[in-house]
Amino acid sequence: MLTVGLRAEARMIVTAPMLVPGAKGVFGDFSAMPPVLATMYLVGFLEETAIKCILPHQAPGQHSLGTDINVTHVAPTPEGMEIRAEAELIEVAGRSLRFRVTAWDAQGLIGEGTHRRATIDVARFNEKVAAKAATA
Repeated sequence: MLTVGLRAEARMIVTAPMLVPGAKGVFGDFSAMPPVLATMYLVGFLEETAIKCILPHQAPGQHSLGTDINVTHVAPTPEGMEIRAEAELIEVAGRSLRFRVTAWDAQGLIGEGTHRRATIDVARFNEKVAAKAATA
């Protein structure tokens, strides 16, 4: 059961592909940018931590999808440094779940904000995606 107050923590080491220049070829030429943790990877890490928070409490056949993220990335993190994220479920409104998310490296805060996810029935969602793909 999903209830306010659920929490999760995750840790990972920043690797070369997670640095801003690693986005080269995906979103244009980022090769001249500083070699620090890219915001898109920080956001993904925070989303993963929110999923970790709720997945063990969801019914079989359920999962969640991100619908909103509002995060500030306040400090750079170099390759090789460990980062830690925390997610806390702070609101449950029907299928909508809101989290407080925070991340740190060894030197302190690197990002914080809120994240919203929607609970989905995986089979029904996949049917909708397949129907949409059939029209493409």
